[in-house]
Amino acid sequence: MSFTFRCVDAATDAPLLHSWMIRPYAAFWGMQSSTVDGVADEYSRIEASGHHHALLGLDDGAPAFLMEEYNPVSSPLAAVYAVVEGDIGMHLLVAPPSGTPQSGYTSAVMDAVLNRLFQHPGVERVVVEPDANNSRIHVLNERLGFQPAGVVTLADKEALLSFCTREDYLAARSTLQNPHHHFSPITQGATL
Repeated sequence: MSFTFRCVDAATDAPLLHSWMIRPYAAFWGMQSSTVDGVADEYSRIEASGHHHALLGLDDGAPAFLMEEYNPVSSPLAAVYAVVEGDIGMHLLVAPPSGTPQSGYTSAVMDAVLNRLFQHPGVERVVVEPDANNSRIHVLNERLGFQPAGVVTLADKEALLSFCTREDYLAARSTLQNPHHHFSPITQGATL
């Protein structure tokens, strides 16, 4: 697998993203009752914000995941923790498998996303706030270096605030047998 990234085009990509978001596995994404137009509107707002960006991850050119990167100081997280310079927020939605789910695929996606984020100048720590009940993602996060900081209350959920420093990511990555391929039992169809 070879992952690349491109900016989401809200109008063009909305039907595809909507088809992912309405599936049962994507319940934690919080857009199961959305419409295609609603998805297009949401991603138009994200891009217009200037501090929140959505990228489509491609696997050998085929859409494979959606990632969002954002400045936590301009997000609801600013009210629940002391944002420091070098923090970047991240959301991840992996596409449903097109065939037989590949063991370790979501871990490989997460590795590619974290690698991309840590290549941004000045980024020293990635923050995530998945739903506190999303236990599958908590396992994946910890495997890749995230340290839980506790449950916080956001407008739409109780979230497990977690941080991954560059050092924690590199240490976790070094313990994996093959950081670019199938090293986790978690499969496609996961939500951060």
